[in-house]
Amino acid sequence: MTRRSTNSVTLHDVAAHAGVSPQTVSRAIRMPNLVSESTLAVVRSSIAETGYVPNLAASNLASNRSMTVAALVPAVSYSVFAETIHGLDAVLSAKGYHLFIGSTDYDSAREEELIRAFLGRRPDGIIVVGTEHTPAARAMLAGAKVPVVETWSWTDEPIDSLVGFSNREAITAVVDYVHSRGYQHPTFAGWLTGSDSRALDRRLAFEQRMGELYPGETIRVVDSGADGISIEAGRSLLDRALRDHPETDVLLCASDIFATGALLEAQARGISVPDQLAICGFGDFELSRQLSPALTTVSTPNLEIGRRAGELLLSRMHGETDEPSSLDLGFSLAARDSA
Repeated sequence: MTRRSTNSVTLHDVAAHAGVSPQTVSRAIRMPNLVSESTLAVVRSSIAETGYVPNLAASNLASNRSMTVAALVPAVSYSVFAETIHGLDAVLSAKGYHLFIGSTDYDSAREEELIRAFLGRRPDGIIVVGTEHTPAARAMLAGAKVPVVETWSWTDEPIDSLVGFSNREAITAVVDYVHSRGYQHPTFAGWLTGSDSRALDRRLAFEQRMGELYPGETIRVVDSGADGISIEAGRSLLDRALRDHPETDVLLCASDIFATGALLEAQARGISVPDQLAICGFGDFELSRQLSPALTTVSTPNLEIGRRAGELLLSRMHGETDEPSSLDLGFSLAARDSA
């Protein structure tokens, strides 16, 4: 068997092994329905035995299509974003597309770097969590000449298409809920000095609704700062809230990650939840439903965001529509035992 200088098996090697022409091998790979079952079986057997991997780069150059989609999420380890990726992949993989996945770690500069790297690989479409980007990142996305879908937020000025919900409306609903439950001294907790624009939206909505429902009440906010986003940071946030605002009777957390840490810290201190202190989260992480007490939180359509974003990309990539779309999938309040 002959090999190239890269030591890879070529299509001609497979053809020689199978006793057919290179054109027949190519047809068996690209259009198997045009090849007889017996020939297809021989070619596939030779591909398996020789370890042949088709040169997709050459095929992509010929078709001007890479059959890949780039997806940028803040963190692949969080269940809410994993669900979105799962929904996206379920839609795209059924049509032969593969995902490049990048984790921005809530860092706008890192997002910009990933966008540049992914665009260099010529994806057919791009999915990105969030609507706030650096000017350079926004310019690259706008000029990419491929469909772009922003997710997990809401804006009146999307770059292209948008699938998400309003973080501000969601926190407004949480403040309305704790007000209706009779809580008098809410405190908002989260990572507010970092690059998570969605958390900042939630903070602004909290402050606005507090002014409307609790006129004259102190606006209480605690920031995890250098601790970032983690369960341990949630423990620290509870400590800061009780130290700086001891009157707090309900802690509204910008993420279920913080709320989980706060709940665990409250239990470690012998603080009864919700009798002495109520706790709310955001995101409805899988763990949140298993805590005791189960966490009251905002439930977001994580899987559906991925599915609908994938469907929008497919319709644009296949030329079924040239028009961007904006889909508000909304949210729901999961009222459980912690508040």
